[in-house]
Amino acid sequence: MTSANIRASRNAGPGEMLRFWRGRRRRSQMDLALAAGVSTRHLSFVETGRSGASRELLGALAEELEIPLRERNALLLAAGYAPAYAERPLDDPSLAPIRGALEQLVAAHEPYPALVVDRWGDVALAGATVGALLDGLDPAALGPPVNVYRVCLHPGGLAPRIRNLAQWREHLLHRLERQVRVTADGRLTALLTECRGYPGPPADTVTALPSAAADVLLPLLLDSPAGPLAFHSTMTTFGAPHDVTLAELALETFLPADDTTRAALQVLAQEAATPGASDSTGTVPLST
Repeated sequence: MTSANIRASRNAGPGEMLRFWRGRRRRSQMDLALAAGVSTRHLSFVETGRSGASRELLGALAEELEIPLRERNALLLAAGYAPAYAERPLDDPSLAPIRGALEQLVAAHEPYPALVVDRWGDVALAGATVGALLDGLDPAALGPPVNVYRVCLHPGGLAPRIRNLAQWREHLLHRLERQVRVTADGRLTALLTECRGYPGPPADTVTALPSAAADVLLPLLLDSPAGPLAFHSTMTTFGAPHDVTLAELALETFLPADDTTRAALQVLAQEAATPGASDSTGTVPLST
């Protein structure tokens, strides 16, 4: 059964799901059984449906296989158990402290770009500078919702402004491919196919990277209304989340790679700081 069918089929049993994830993680039955503290025979019976599995065993197997929380819930449901992890939208009142903290982090990062993205790369929160960098793009590249992969690689998005598009495109596609491998998510697979279909730069326009920057981190070299910018990016995720939404969120920040960028961002931030451009925290909800 394919990954898409594993998720879509209401008849897929827990054993079939476990066998799928074990194969995807390239774990032998013996290796997984030993790690989870059960016999290989019992695991085999669970995978074939000859034996049931307790909620605790399913949890231990899911942990060993590093199954994402969303898919762990699906595994438990298939076995007749209630989901172990809640899934609430970021604007749910119970997540207000988390959203407030994220808004503060994004706002504190100004004038440098910062955004909160979900599992699929959709933007949940963004700083005002991000909105300024996206100004003037083709609406087809902007969603809604704004998706970081699409907005960077779509020919009507940032792609024409990215001076090292070949390298940045390869980086984003590699990141997206890894997400597909980790999650087996059909929507991510479709997004990967879409982004692979966007044209890359002609061979004669590939930008040579500054050796000092390329030897340490891959920079993002971007043309902007404030002039050429050079960034290094970082990703931050929640530790030990027990909520599907939080497990799938990441804070992506862009740090200036040189003094020219640092000065240009100050100018860009001042231009973006107009009445109504952002809320009291300095963040802009780009997704709907």
